[in-house]
Amino acid sequence: MNYYIIAGEASGDLHASNLMKSLKMLDGSATFRCWGGDLMEKQGAKLVKHYRDLAFMGFTEVLMNIRTIFKNIDFCKKDILENRPDVLILVDYPGFNMRIADFAKQNGIKVFYYISPQIWAWKQSRVHKIKKIVDKMFVILPFEKEFYKRFDYEVDFVGHPLLDAVDNYAKESNELGITFSKPIIAVLPGSRKQEISTLLPLMLSMRKYYPNHQFVVAGAPSQSSEYYKTFFPDDDVKIVFGKTYPLLQKSEAALVASGTATLETALFGVPEVVCYIAGKISYVIAKQLIKVKYISLVNLIMDKEIVRELIQDDLNEANLKMELDKLLTAATRAKLLSDYTELKTKLGGSGASQKTAELMIKYLSE
Repeated sequence: MNYYIIAGEASGDLHASNLMKSLKMLDGSATFRCWGGDLMEKQGAKLVKHYRDLAFMGFTEVLMNIRTIFKNIDFCKKDILENRPDVLILVDYPGFNMRIADFAKQNGIKVFYYISPQIWAWKQSRVHKIKKIVDKMFVILPFEKEFYKRFDYEVDFVGHPLLDAVDNYAKESNELGITFSKPIIAVLPGSRKQEISTLLPLMLSMRKYYPNHQFVVAGAPSQSSEYYKTFFPDDDVKIVFGKTYPLLQKSEAALVASGTATLETALFGVPEVVCYIAGKISYVIAKQLIKVKYISLVNLIMDKEIVRELIQDDLNEANLKMELDKLLTAATRAKLLSDYTELKTKLGGSGASQKTAELMIKYLSE
């Protein structure tokens, strides 16, 4: 089979690469063409465009880069028609991928969607569009199957692929690559320059309150070490690239940008504060549209606040210190670890990549 896969950010690259690994085990003649990242390329895909050229965050940034976005969409459509894959596999990244799904369906190309757009959070009416243009949807959050069922659309719940990633990590080297003599506080400020430049200075302002801890930044592969050094020119802060999991395994607490990393941190049993701040215009618009109570995957899956979320004006130095103080107490840690155990159970167990690959092969052969 000839697979065309589109992932638009780092988490999509990770999950798509693991899916490709499973597809190759089941389909010996599999070939891959993709929009994604280094991990997908390592699985043997022909990389058409890297996700670092695609990631635009927030309403205002999207508007500022609208010409580039539409150029990418046009180029993608042309590339798909020239290569005529057996199936188009879309991984999250809904603003781009929904347009491509519509185009592919109009041109008789089968469309699979792995990791649903978060339409349960906003624009729920888009479910009607999805029913028309997506042949099979594979969801990773337990409540998504019930959500789609309300709209008479049958989807496959495969479990969360992060459980695979964490399990695979446990079998590999866990060396962090730095020496340290103090307990570590992990700093995960996101992967896009916009969120890093906003969150990292605030996160690192905690250093003066915790001189007996070592702050270590998880660097995004799409950014350079020189870029990060503009925020901490001294040697007091360490930075690691491609070592987020070893970092989390060795951390006492973490300051985490809202996104997939909040769930990764929880799966490693690390107490965390979730941080989110957007441009004022973007935030006002989002407040009007978003229909969920929480921004972190951890709290959404648990349907209650088990990790503290500091959003917009609540995200300031005083509040961040107060929450970090709590995380470093034994009582808070014990409660969080209990909640994290329940979280893993709700996620449906490991093997998401394998389950998804098996279902995809089954549907393609029918």
